Amino acid sequence: MNRSLLVGLLWLLAPSIAWVQPDGRTILGSGNEFLSAGSFAIRVGQYDEGIRLTELGLRRYHPSTADRSAAYSNLCAAWAAKGEPDTAIPLCDESLKLSSDNWRAYNNRSYAYYLKGMYAEATFDLDSATAINPRARQVEQLRGMINERGLEPRVIMEDHQ
Repeated sequence: MNRSLLVGLLWLLAPSIAWVQPDGRTILGSGNEFLSAGSFAIRVGQYDEGIRLTELGLRRYHPSTADRSAAYSNLCAAWAAKGEPDTAIPLCDESLKLSSDNWRAYNNRSYAYYLKGMYAEATFDLDSATAINPRARQVEQLRGMINERGLEPRVIMEDHQ
């Protein structure tokens, strides 16, 4: 996957630290400058810096449960974007332990499973994300990627005796 496509996909996957107000406005930032800066760095493709800043924000402050869930989901997204799904998946697991309704964590873990070729698990997580946020375009984009892989031709070998 080329870098610009990967950065674009990560822009869709990284949840940031945000709240949606009753009037539909999204508020970015948590009051924890490290988590906010880490989220921004991840979104622009500076994964190592984003990971460093996010981990600092988790260690130096005592973020709320919602902020910790978002931070772990961001870390999951960054590690998946770096092509390290085995590091990413436990971080999404931690995010979901903190907030089982974090659709972005399901989506990010789905991407990590996708990278490992674990399409059934990826689809299950996408279904969970869809149940929480049925209109998330990120989920549908990833579902398309998984479906595309499922349509790739395969060679079938026969044993001859």
